[in-house]
Parts: sequence; C-alpha cells; structure tokens
Amino acid sequence: MSAPVAAVRHTGEFFAFCLDTLRGLGRRPVQVREFVQQAWFISSVSILPAALVSIPFGAVIALQLGSLVRQLGAQSFTGAASVLAVVREAGPIVTALIIAGAGGSAICADLGARKIREELDAMQVLGIDPIHRLVVPRVLASMLVAVLLNGLVSVVGVTGGYAFNVLLQGGTPGAYLASFQALGQLPDLLVGEVKALLFGAAAALVASHQGMTAKGGPKGVGDAVNRSVVITFMLLFALNFVVTAVYFQVVPQKGS
Repeated sequence: MSAPVAAVRHTGEFFAFCLDTLRGLGRRPVQVREFVQQAWFISSVSILPAALVSIPFGAVIALQLGSLVRQLGAQSFTGAASVLAVVREAGPIVTALIIAGAGGSAICADLGARKIREELDAMQVLGIDPIHRLVVPRVLASMLVAVLLNGLVSVVGVTGGYAFNVLLQGGTPGAYLASFQALGQLPDLLVGEVKALLFGAAAALVASHQGMTAKGGPKGVGDAVNRSVVITFMLLFALNFVVTAVYFQVVPQKGS
C-alpha cells in the first residue's frame, strides 16, 4: 500500500474512531469511577509541570512585548498585550502540550499495553465495548482537566508577566492593570477555555486511537506513544489557528 493511500486510510480510521467515541458519550451506564480515576491521574502528572512552564512563558512574553511596545511608544498597553497573549494563546497551548506530553502519553501506553496483551479483544468477546468502557472516560477526564489547568496556567502566567514587567522593566502596576481593562473582554477568557476544551479532547482521542491500534509488542507501544505526541502537537496548532481565525471574525475587538 502506497504512503498516500495509507495516510488517507489511517485518517479515515481516526475520524471513525472519533465518531464512535462521540456516540459513546450518551450511552449508559456512565463510567464514573474510571472518569474520576483518570481525571485524578492526569491532573496529578500535569499540574506541577504546567505551573513551572507557565512562569517563564509569561515572563518571556512580558519581556518581548515590553521591549516592542517601548520601541513603538505604547508602554501603557504592555499589560493588555501581555495578558491577552497569555490568556488567549499561551495558556491553552501550554495546557495542551502538557496534557499531550504527560497525560496523553500515559493514556496511549496504557491502552497499547492492553492491546498487545489482547485485553481489548477479550472485552469485545465478553460484549463490552472498549471505546465506551475505556476511551470515553479518558476523553472526558482530559477535557475537564484541560479546562481547569488552563485557568491555573493563565493565572500563573499573568502573575509572572506582571512581576517581570514591574520589577525588571520599570512598569507601573496601575498602568499594567488599567490597559488590560481597556482592551480585554470576557470572550477573551472564554475562547481560551474553549481552546483548552478542544485541545484536551484532541489529545485524548489521538492518544487513545494510537494506543488501541498499537501492534508489534512493547516496541510497537513505544512507537505508538511517540506518534501520538507528534500527531497531537501538529493537530493542536492546526486547531488553534482555526479557532483563533473564527474568533476574530465573530467577536468584535475592543478599541478597534
């Protein structure tokens, strides 16, 4: 089978997998215990890395934008530019990368190990749908953790940017906060949360699909984990572009 045909086939299989997962969201019984366990696990491996990454992320954004707006003579808008960059773009991206790198790789490895041990085949023989039993709780848990983690990343990132702008660049706290109030609006926060929700779902879906289609023994599981992380990163940036483009077309911006 040629590479283009194989790529199209794998893409079709992934979309079919996503549709099966979407149908499984409304099925009963709800796997509450599995959902809680997965949400706790994903959050436990993601909170600390996300908080540590968001501090330098917010600081770098504040330093770069502070230098730029100073050259343009618009120092009073440093706070608005930094906060909007963190809330709308950096926060969801950092959240997605952490979820995909820590939680997604663990999901892929877990399902891949079950696949090569033929546990998934045994579940199907017993009449248990692996997607409903295993994938749906992981997708919901990843979405919930991503939304909550995005709030943490945004707060820590904005705080880090504020501290670096005020302490290192000589900015004033009042001007930093006032400029954000002048240009920021509630949809900026909402679009960040929507992005985090979509990114969390995408990371869990890609990881689950790669894990459930792993083959070739332990080496195949390792290859599936690597593929899931790479595919998730590429998909996240594509989704981010689409959501951002739609947002700017639909929501009017303050000050424009």
